[in-house]
Amino acid sequence: MKVLELLDEIEEIIDTSSGFPLTGKILVDAEEILEIVKEIRVELPDEIQQAQWIKDERQRILEEAKREYETILKDAKMQAEALIENDDITVKAKMRADEIIRVAESNVKALKMSTFDYIDSILYNFQDKMDQLNSVYFQDMFNNLQNTFDKVNSTIMDNRNEIKDMVYRAQMENDN
Repeated sequence: MKVLELLDEIEEIIDTSSGFPLTGKILVDAEEILEIVKEIRVELPDEIQQAQWIKDERQRILEEAKREYETILKDAKMQAEALIENDDITVKAKMRADEIIRVAESNVKALKMSTFDYIDSILYNFQDKMDQLNSVYFQDMFNNLQNTFDKVNSTIMDNRNEIKDMVYRAQMENDN
């Protein structure tokens, strides 16, 4: 990851710089540091685009799961109505329709849960990467960078909370 390499380069510059005795301060080439900071700023939009992609992918997966859920329910209802029309097998048709709906709902729930787990895993890994990047920065040098990480982490946490809320609601729907 290019950003981490650039941060390692800053760290090496700081580690190898001459120090002023008894002050804890060092002498660094400002142009060199500023050049590396500019490169970091160029690289960061890629990380932010990746976060946006994850968010869009999550929405796409949820919409796909919803469409599949609705298709399965629609098919199950159509099969149930067709069976009910034949008076001799009405009881069996109702039982079969209920079974189809139960299986469909079970499949949809499993699909939702695996989708939520997948999205949460992606968000967790991305959040971990963001935390790793954040831990490398020195607070005094990168306040504006810190604000960016906090916003991304907040968005990720909101997304994770939203996923957890969806899981809870899905479980509550199935319990009813």
